Amino acid sequence: MNSKINAKNPCPIARTLDFMGDAWSILILRDAHAGFTRFEQFRKSLGIAPTILTKRLATLTDEGMLEKRAYSEHPPRDEYVLTAAGRDFLPVLFIIGAWGRQYRGGGKLVRLLDAETGVEIKVVAIDEVTGAKIGTRQIKIVTSDSDT
Repeated sequence: MNSKINAKNPCPIARTLDFMGDAWSILILRDAHAGFTRFEQFRKSLGIAPTILTKRLATLTDEGMLEKRAYSEHPPRDEYVLTAAGRDFLPVLFIIGAWGRQYRGGGKLVRLLDAETGVEIKVVAIDEVTGAKIGTRQIKIVTSDSDT
């Protein structure tokens, strides 16, 4: 992993934002979840400069969010597919989207629907242990080893 922030920093938010802290990386992951895998698909969707896209794809690959796979030898072409870590980022995207809908909404917005029922998805974050909605209970931040 190519971290700028010291790997001993105990804050997982800081560690994650170290490589994912710009909109391009998050939007690339959004598009990857929508089924995009190829450089040109990402470029067209995002309107991003090729040099920036190349750097972001390399970082997301180095950090284990995407896997680079060859899909053509002549000419040589690669695609980028989500890894387990990349797939596990989907709830984060949904939470960002829910916050944005509430506080940056207005006008035309994308809606997320359950593919089977057609019902709009209402995103909430809950504590798996207590079942409590995140933000409804006091929190205490402590530093511990990652294996505890």
